[in-house]
Amino acid sequence: MTKTGNAQARPYHHGDLSRALVEAARRILESEGPEGLSLRAVAREAGVSPAAPYHHFKDKNELLDAVAEQGWTALGEAMSQAKARSSSAQEAVINIGMAYVGFAVRNPALYRLMYECARTRTDLPERLRQEEQGFDVVERAVREAGGQVVDPMDLRLSAIAAWCAAHGLAEMATFRQFDAIKGELGGAENFVRGVLQHINVFQRKAANCP
Repeated sequence: MTKTGNAQARPYHHGDLSRALVEAARRILESEGPEGLSLRAVAREAGVSPAAPYHHFKDKNELLDAVAEQGWTALGEAMSQAKARSSSAQEAVINIGMAYVGFAVRNPALYRLMYECARTRTDLPERLRQEEQGFDVVERAVREAGGQVVDPMDLRLSAIAAWCAAHGLAEMATFRQFDAIKGELGGAENFVRGVLQHINVFQRKAANCP
């Protein structure tokens, strides 16, 4: 098993063991994948007794849910920050997509876990339903970029479409077959931005035709 670090170098404050365990689980997840995760391994990584995690999580699945929740929080914050630093509504939509793809590429194992944990839920993860987080950020950016009052269902479907576009791009952004076009565009970041900028470009051109 690959060592993820010296657990003694990561002390936790009294009462903060739950967070320390989640962070330990995330380190193991990114270095070894989900198969390397167990409550015992997480305890060892956090530098606590094997019994300590059971005071906070009843089993591995509950721990994984907590790790995924941390991931949704981090993703929501990244998208909120991307929107905040945008100078226009149209730029915000692109920057939010960039933040989403960037998060997925930097945290591949966590990103996969987030969707595995959310796949069978009947509602969005809690962090995605909070104001200024996740899906709400996307929906407001899409509404502002539209510049007009729209039907609530149209808005919701448009936000879902934007989310799905970013999700699909995140899945494909590292494919080797795009290396050549990345080179032509000046790098991976320009490639991702270019793809996001071209979503619906032909529909927009068609709508502007006489």
